[in-house]
Amino acid sequence: MMNIGQTTPQMGEIPTRLAPPANGRWTGFTHLVMARLKELKREPEVIFWVFVFPLLLALGLGIAFRKKPADVISIAIVNGPRAQQALDLLQRSAQKSAIHPNLLSQAQAARGFRLGKYDLVVEVRDGNTIHYLFDPSRPESLLAKAQVDDALQTAAGRQNPLPTSTAISSEPGSRYIDFLIPGLIGMNVMNAAMWGIGFAIVEMRQRKLLKRLVATPMRRSDFLAALASSRLLLMITEVALLLGFGVLVFHMRVVGSLLTILLIGAVGALGFAGIGLLTASRAQKIESVSGLINVVMMPMWIFSGVFFSYERFPTVIQPLIKILPLTALNDALRASILEGSPFAAQTGRLLVLVIWGGVSFGFALKWFRWT
Repeated sequence: MMNIGQTTPQMGEIPTRLAPPANGRWTGFTHLVMARLKELKREPEVIFWVFVFPLLLALGLGIAFRKKPADVISIAIVNGPRAQQALDLLQRSAQKSAIHPNLLSQAQAARGFRLGKYDLVVEVRDGNTIHYLFDPSRPESLLAKAQVDDALQTAAGRQNPLPTSTAISSEPGSRYIDFLIPGLIGMNVMNAAMWGIGFAIVEMRQRKLLKRLVATPMRRSDFLAALASSRLLLMITEVALLLGFGVLVFHMRVVGSLLTILLIGAVGALGFAGIGLLTASRAQKIESVSGLINVVMMPMWIFSGVFFSYERFPTVIQPLIKILPLTALNDALRASILEGSPFAAQTGRLLVLVIWGGVSFGFALKWFRWT
């Protein structure tokens, strides 16, 4: 039976249908990227750790290692028959303003040195032999021993066999903050890519969102590539903030091209995005992915030259350190920012990042589980 008002197609007429929406190949990928970026509005803690915390870290370390007067060396002189002789020599030396002597008993001097109150203990023994108590594992103690010995020997009449001269360098490009900022940029690119992607995937898996997505015609490769690309867009802001902060606050000199720096950062972001996808490809809980990410990143925090040069490590492990992705990224950033090295000159380092990212993405695509 027909309902009132219902019409039937006339003989020979072809029923009209709604045309399907014209979705291109990359429409789903684009929507996934935009959805991931919009999720940041509900995660203010991510904004803090990705954008604000690196700036605070750079500010704190920059102030700690800013240009400042030379530190005063605090030493303990053991009280005895010849202690005054050592005090007189130090008063006659050209370095007397940089050395602060304290006349103490042997027990007090030893206790103060053990607690770190004094950098060096000086005792004048029989035969005018000067005895030093210092700790070679403490840089300030080692420096104090060399400086005090030089002051005492010079005041006693020692002549240097060769004339010398000194100059203090504090120009932009040769300071610790200039070394630090590129390392912080590399570390932040790694942290943001791995934590941002790893946490996002595991959280979606726990909330059963991945199970719903698998029922759609969406390609698995599009989903994973969208997560990696979202980190690429955020990387531009991260690099610009840290680099601009270094220039404005610490008058850092950027020699290289900004485009080259961004391209290096982009390769680094995609490389670490692939590693982040791999660590979260099968993890079921936040605790699990946190452990995996820390296991991956901890060696690079230590060995890859973020806060100090990796050249301090033994030569035998240098080749292993140089194939770490964060080492390659930091070296490429420093070469571009501080030396003006072009993008083409970083081929070897960028290849390390591409291999790490490509292989990790391939395994993530193969092992990824939706439930």
